[in-house]
Amino acid sequence: MFRKDLLKGKRILVTGGGTGLGREMASKYLELGADLYICGRRREPLEKTAAELTAKHGGSVKCHTADIRDAGNVDAMVQAIWEDGGPLTGLLNNAAGNFISRTEDLSPRGFDAIANTVFHGTFYVTHAVGKRWIAGGNKGSVISIVVTWVWTGSPFVVPSAMSKAGVHVMTQSLAVEWGRYGIRLNAIAPGIFPTEGAGKRLAPGRDAGRDAAAVNPMRRAGKMEELQNLAAFLMADGCEFLTGQTVAVDGAACLVNGGSFNELFAWTDADWEKARAAIKAQNEKDKAQRAV
Repeated sequence: MFRKDLLKGKRILVTGGGTGLGREMASKYLELGADLYICGRRREPLEKTAAELTAKHGGSVKCHTADIRDAGNVDAMVQAIWEDGGPLTGLLNNAAGNFISRTEDLSPRGFDAIANTVFHGTFYVTHAVGKRWIAGGNKGSVISIVVTWVWTGSPFVVPSAMSKAGVHVMTQSLAVEWGRYGIRLNAIAPGIFPTEGAGKRLAPGRDAGRDAAAVNPMRRAGKMEELQNLAAFLMADGCEFLTGQTVAVDGAACLVNGGSFNELFAWTDADWEKARAAIKAQNEKDKAQRAV
């Protein structure tokens, strides 16, 4: 679809770039010639991804361990990137977290686990990059990964729905405020693109791809290249007049289904307990990996 050097000369930071959707979109950027920075809390998956992507595509992928929930940590990371060859040209806000839960069962800690990453963290990175672009007179493009629930809300994922809605509004607000500087902000609202991490917390014990086929007008889940191509288009030159938009890539699912997870109204207390146990086990596994 794109010429091979479409993103040559671009310097792009992908948050949460070591795994899942972030890794896949980062791969496309590298394939199209961009110099990449990827960040996350765990160094091992970052280094593994960097090695695998450069072996496949060549180019440059540099890793930064950072906790985007910490504004000071974010600012130090972005400053280090600026000192390593100059300003970024693009930012992909991909790092996130989510899990299903009845809202009455949520603890403040559970709510904060999502809001601190998705809401606060996305702003911290956008702010750290954007203020440097403005100070240096640099143009730039920000893409944030949101959800279609920003328009409809969704049961059983209220912390994520609230936080992603904030990112959606940030995109609209800063597109207006920063447009005079040549800084564009857009967002992508993907439908179901099955990944291991999301599946373990949003569809424990279920087949997310099969679930998508049952409710999607196109009767299938998304293909990863479809998401990659949209992310590349929004980051490329030639569409500078496109800003302040959230684009759904979901096979029109949100137009017929509204909020997701409505099928969970049929769950019993036992179903929820089983899901909580599966999510807790996955969280403990992730914590153990971070401690290595």
